[in-house]
Amino acid sequence: MQLFVGLGNPGARYARNRHNIGYMAVDRIAEDHGFGPWRARFQGQAAEGRLGGDKVLLLKPETYMNLSGNSVGEAMRFYRLTPEDVTVFHDELDLAPGRMRVKQGGGHAGHNGLRSIHSAIGPEYRRVRLGIGHPGHKAAVSGYVLHDFARADADWLDDLLHGLSDGANDLAGGDSARFANAVALRTAPPRPAAKKPAGPAVEPAVDRPAKEDTRTPLQRLVDRFR
Repeated sequence: MQLFVGLGNPGARYARNRHNIGYMAVDRIAEDHGFGPWRARFQGQAAEGRLGGDKVLLLKPETYMNLSGNSVGEAMRFYRLTPEDVTVFHDELDLAPGRMRVKQGGGHAGHNGLRSIHSAIGPEYRRVRLGIGHPGHKAAVSGYVLHDFARADADWLDDLLHGLSDGANDLAGGDSARFANAVALRTAPPRPAAKKPAGPAVEPAVDRPAKEDTRTPLQRLVDRFR
């Protein structure tokens, strides 16, 4: 069994915040892949289903971001999972909006949700880093992540979430490359090959009848010696 965790804060007030893109990711997966209903479990909301051949529990901690590890740790203990069975979807300031990266282990880079999970289960879980961009100044970060996505973000956000869902089976199967490719097909689809410009029209070769020679024998003889 695997545990897919979407990070965010509970309640309608935060639902469209940039900080809640992890919630949005697992909501999209649950809807597209026919997961069971969301139920209150493990200090959060959980839904069960299958991705490919793997049983997966989707979890949205409701402890608020700073205590996400409490919820994740409880679910792991109940199912006797290891950190390698856990994948966390979270917002990433250091990636441009709409970009995605998969990372196994490593630091928390100051992300409060990851910091809490580190404290609860250690660093060896997998992360799906979802780019939201950076406001440009460290002092503006808190207000930026706790602000709703702009209307102009709607298209790339929808493409990203559908791409995550498209590749969810591959992610559960451990094929991060195929998962990333599925996301890229949504967020950066290949451009159609450019058509070569048509060249100048070429008049087709036509066999034309030879022009009749109307010269007299004497004129033809004179022309030969000119």
